[in-house]
Amino acid sequence: MSTRTFRITVRGVFDALSSDQRAELLARAPEHDVLRAAFTPEGHLSYDLAARAAFTFRFLDSGESEEDILEAAERAEGAAEAWLTERGYGYKNLRSQAEDLSQAPLGKRQRRAAARMNG
Repeated sequence: MSTRTFRITVRGVFDALSSDQRAELLARAPEHDVLRAAFTPEGHLSYDLAARAAFTFRFLDSGESEEDILEAAERAEGAAEAWLTERGYGYKNLRSQAEDLSQAPLGKRQRRAAARMNG
């Protein structure tokens, strides 16, 4: 059985931040810029608090079967909740979306490369 790679996106909205928490997030905004966003095992947080209170965590996980994606999404949501709670950040509307990369459609370059390998 092959290992499947999952990309999980957990989205939510900061809620009832104190002025100190808001200032802390704004000060750390460059390291959480969406242009630096990446899917990582530990999760990468991105936000633009100056524009809106929404945030996104991106997680990379894996499993043996298609059903493992549900557990991966639960782990990602739990990790996002833990990160926010440890820092005392209020949040709401937490939701996740998971993608099994083995099921993702191939892009144009990938299709050409696969055709060259098989042809």
